[in-house]
Amino acid sequence: MPQEPITGIHHVTAIASSTSKNLHFYAGVLGLKLIKQTVNFDAPEVYHLYYGNETGQPGSVMTFFPYEGLVKGRHGKGMLNTTTFSVPLSSLDYWINRLKSFDILYKEPEERFDNEAVIYFEDEDGLGLELIFNDRDQRKGYSGGPVAEEHAIKGFYSVEIWEEGYERTAGLLTEQLNHKLVAEKGNRFRFAAKDAPGNYVDVLCTPDVLKGLAGSGTVHHVAFSTPDKESQEEVRKKILLRMLNPTPILDRKYFTSIYFREPGGVLFEVATAAPGFSVDEDISSLGKELKLPDWLEKDREKISAKLPPLAINLQNYY
Repeated sequence: MPQEPITGIHHVTAIASSTSKNLHFYAGVLGLKLIKQTVNFDAPEVYHLYYGNETGQPGSVMTFFPYEGLVKGRHGKGMLNTTTFSVPLSSLDYWINRLKSFDILYKEPEERFDNEAVIYFEDEDGLGLELIFNDRDQRKGYSGGPVAEEHAIKGFYSVEIWEEGYERTAGLLTEQLNHKLVAEKGNRFRFAAKDAPGNYVDVLCTPDVLKGLAGSGTVHHVAFSTPDKESQEEVRKKILLRMLNPTPILDRKYFTSIYFREPGGVLFEVATAAPGFSVDEDISSLGKELKLPDWLEKDREKISAKLPPLAINLQNYY
């Protein structure tokens, strides 16, 4: 049986205003593994930091462009406003106490769909985040950080997009990106390539909300995972037929990518699952050193001089 061209979420990339605060929040407070330190290939004076599970498995990877001192953006329609992580159902009290211990404000738990307890909070830049406590996720979280494995984040659960109306985005997801409508409640419509945690795209109809503005604390794009370049090219042809003007296939070293804007304005990417993050360093060494693509190696000294140092004492977060 042939594999579907889209298998779920690959990664989410957001914009931050401070490298050090970003590292402390995601590797320290949330206990994610820094799996890759590299640069924005299109603006190499800026880091591109990747966080995820032990190996950087698609569906676990949150990445950031930290532009030092960048002004805050604004959540709103036409944006992906909330990224939701999956955690064990039994860890609710642990995470409430952990958020309190770091003085992170959060909304009281509420039920979304059946057996989904949700807590909303924000990072230092105001990026919308959630924890969904559930017993459906069989993935293992990262066990080498300050959060013990029994409470660790397993990867994404879902992403939340706000739109004027859901119909055109739903059409793209179902017709070109092989998603299906798997649940709905009020103004929330949930789609998935596979009905399992790590794959859900929640589209919210928010016609009365202001349009979002880019800046720190906002999501730059969401990437969907495709098995290989052949399946990626298949998806690209479908997007061309939809008249959404996808980019050519671009080499991102750890995957190849195409980009296009969905009808509501959110930047979508389709990224290959291979070759993955161990292509230039061992799994045991992921995230330890600055890695550059071959075409930037000649400028390593100049690039390194412009980047702030990366340093964190994880013992402060146990």
